[in-house]
Amino acid sequence: MDKDGTAARAGTGRAGSTAPIPVTTPAQASAPARSGGVSVPAAGARPASAGSMPSASAEPRTVPPVVAPPASAPAAASRPLGPRRARLLVTRLDPWSVMKTAFMLSVSIGIVLLMATALLWWTLDVTGVFAAIGRTIDDVAGSGTSSFDFLSLVSFSRVMGIALVLTAIEIVLGSALATLFAFLYNLSVGLTGGLEVTLSEDA
Repeated sequence: MDKDGTAARAGTGRAGSTAPIPVTTPAQASAPARSGGVSVPAAGARPASAGSMPSASAEPRTVPPVVAPPASAPAAASRPLGPRRARLLVTRLDPWSVMKTAFMLSVSIGIVLLMATALLWWTLDVTGVFAAIGRTIDDVAGSGTSSFDFLSLVSFSRVMGIALVLTAIEIVLGSALATLFAFLYNLSVGLTGGLEVTLSEDA
């Protein structure tokens, strides 16, 4: 046998010539040839019946697995739509924070009171209410015997001074009472559990 897999056989063909004859192994002769994905039977083999012939799409198919829905899907679907709500408890108030907030609110209220007092006095003075009240007091008591001056009593400087003193008292008392309330609330949380607050999302 030569290196290329052919064997030289003498006495075949023409006289005096040795032609190489290809050697075919039994495995190659019996193996069916494939053409375009379709098996072709070898030469000399019986044709397969129609029921036993393999189809062109005989390759196995991958079937995707069926994924079962999660167990929480019915619960999520049955949950009512709308804003969520949370119930919380206020268990402590910071006294320093409460005092600062109360002080700023008291100052704001004091400024409003001063402006309201000045506006009210100006309105009464322009309309002549103070002068009318002064004349009425003089007529009742007598101008000769009475030394009471109503206009000096309700002068702008005196009225605004009294309003300023009342505003300062309101600021001090408001801040002190708010801080005292924070201390008392912190002491009462152990008995009452705290102030309950319900928070909800914006719809």
